Amino acid sequence: MERTAPPREPATPTPADAPFSDVPGLLDGMPWQRGPLETAVAGVPDAGVPVAGVREEPAPAAPRSRTLRPWRLLPTPTGTPFTFGYATLLCLTSLIAAYADPALAHALLQGSSTDMAHLVRTPELVLIGSALWVAGGVTSPFTITFVLVLTALERRIGGLRTAGVFLLGHVLATLATEVPVGLAVLAGHLPDSSLHRLDYGVSFGVAAGIGALAGLLPLWLRLPLLAGFGWMLLQDLLAFADPMTNWGHLIALGIGLATWPAVRRSCAARPRPARA
Repeated sequence: MERTAPPREPATPTPADAPFSDVPGLLDGMPWQRGPLETAVAGVPDAGVPVAGVREEPAPAAPRSRTLRPWRLLPTPTGTPFTFGYATLLCLTSLIAAYADPALAHALLQGSSTDMAHLVRTPELVLIGSALWVAGGVTSPFTITFVLVLTALERRIGGLRTAGVFLLGHVLATLATEVPVGLAVLAGHLPDSSLHRLDYGVSFGVAAGIGALAGLLPLWLRLPLLAGFGWMLLQDLLAFADPMTNWGHLIALGIGLATWPAVRRSCAARPRPARA
């Protein structure tokens, strides 16, 4: 004999529960809650509850400022301390060379010359001292190029690495042009007077800086820069007015080009300033 439960009688709602008894699917005594889907349909966001099938759009990023800032082409004490300090020092030495007694100025320049006679005796002194003078003074093209190129390079890779690129081009290009002269004198192909020549300036370091900076520029700027500067150096070399210096400029440019992997890694690792 099967056992069956007696039928239940429907519960009679109390007057307090009467408004909720007409809504199916709700528990007795529980207030009605709006679900996430209904919230989305109603247009009211439900904070902290993701809605299935509804993709949240990211907030639009603030547009980058494209305002031209030409003052960033010039060095500043805080932004580019190496270039600013070096340019100030070159201005002082240029004033000495222009307004000091001619005999004193010539003695200072001769003592800083990187000819073979000085390189054999005091190589460290003349390699550093020759980079403290500008051939032609502060109005020469290499002075203006020095300021623009080293400022742009330092803003991208920092002052220490910029100094390294400059010194690398200055020292290696100087040795690459002067050592063959010394060897040629020893072999008897050049007179002894070739060991004594006035050789100073920042042009080798600037040429290396141009080569290094070209590797950090977009292609539409890199090609005109290298083509224009390279053509100028080739014209000077073909003129044969000062072949040793002209070859030194080409060598220094090649040294700057060889630093592309290092300067690109340094530029990529350097933190970018936050944009508003």
